[in-house]
Amino acid sequence: MRRGSLVFALGVAVALFAGWVALPRALYVQRQQPVEFHHKLHAEKSGVAECRDCHALRDDGTFAGIPAMEKCSGCHSERIGESKAEATLVDAYIKTGHETPWLVYARQPANVWFSHAIHVRRAGLKCTECHGNYGESDQLKVYELNRISGYSRDIWGHSLTRLHRSPGDGMKMSDCEDCHRKHKVEVGCLGCHK
Repeated sequence: MRRGSLVFALGVAVALFAGWVALPRALYVQRQQPVEFHHKLHAEKSGVAECRDCHALRDDGTFAGIPAMEKCSGCHSERIGESKAEATLVDAYIKTGHETPWLVYARQPANVWFSHAIHVRRAGLKCTECHGNYGESDQLKVYELNRISGYSRDIWGHSLTRLHRSPGDGMKMSDCEDCHRKHKVEVGCLGCHK
């Protein structure tokens, strides 16, 4: 009887280890952004005060996403510093006219419809409520790609338990639902899903 309990406990421990430690390490592969970018440095040196100064909404209210190369080339048509990242940006992307192939941390599944305009303009939410404090970062975090879904780990969040989650750590449906409950806003399934 005692040996059976020990074997069972060992089996549970191995299963928990595999599920909580080994699987996430096997499930995600790390990728580097094509160019190292420093939000904090740009905010300090260029006087960018808000996320919207670079990450704009189009006239129709849809989110323009990552700034187009024209935004970067306004200051970086030629190198203004000595960094390898800036040299790559100018030589490989700006001078060639190619957009930088950024890896998008917040890309949502194809069945999700999300309006930044409704959340930012109408509801007055700050970007940090969903995306965290990117504007204060000295460097970009490592992009972790889910090998099965093809989406960033930032959609699920970095804590498997989802306990003690900080702002910007996860953009799951339950995170959106929690925010809607907090702000007393009800939306049916078709409000967010195509």
